[in-house]
Amino acid sequence: MTPIRHNASGGSDNDAVLDAVRDCVLAVGVRRTTLTDVARRAGVSRMTLYRRWPDVRTLVGDLMTREWIGVAAGAMPERRPGVPTREVITEGLVAAVRAFGAHPLFRKILDVDPELLLPYVLDRRGASQEALLDMLDAALREGHADGSVRAGHPARQARSVLLIVQSFTLSLRTMADEDDPELAAEAFLGELHDILERTLTP
Repeated sequence: MTPIRHNASGGSDNDAVLDAVRDCVLAVGVRRTTLTDVARRAGVSRMTLYRRWPDVRTLVGDLMTREWIGVAAGAMPERRPGVPTREVITEGLVAAVRAFGAHPLFRKILDVDPELLLPYVLDRRGASQEALLDMLDAALREGHADGSVRAGHPARQARSVLLIVQSFTLSLRTMADEDDPELAAEAFLGELHDILERTLTP
């Protein structure tokens, strides 16, 4: 067993631990994952894990933060000359909802351990939500500057947009009917695109 090492760039082998817990959760779900399982997969001692994460829930919380921020950031399209910021925001958010729906860890948690997500819906914002709000706030300010996003309080707009997108992300599958093209998930993503456009257009 080896300790978690920090590299010169300020990162660490924590990613190896998070990769290990992801593999465990995908295999058996959160409730059946133990720190012993994670330590074995990551090649570290249990005491190494306990110094950073007191329990599996805390470890899974850090995993979700990493994964959800990665999904959102990866969904944002590259800026193209002459394309309004509003279009970039709208395309990126719709792509993010689509990506979450296909993400193995997100689907596993929704199927097996949905209670893990409830605190971030009902009680408090998590680290990934704060990061997403920062991204949205910055993008909306750019949209204000180029005139493609209607004027408004950027933090309030960011939170309102996240509420819309979060609802589609968590509940889309309860509303979609893949046997009916007019009610399939992609049709609802088209509706989301229209909702965001109407919400943000000056």
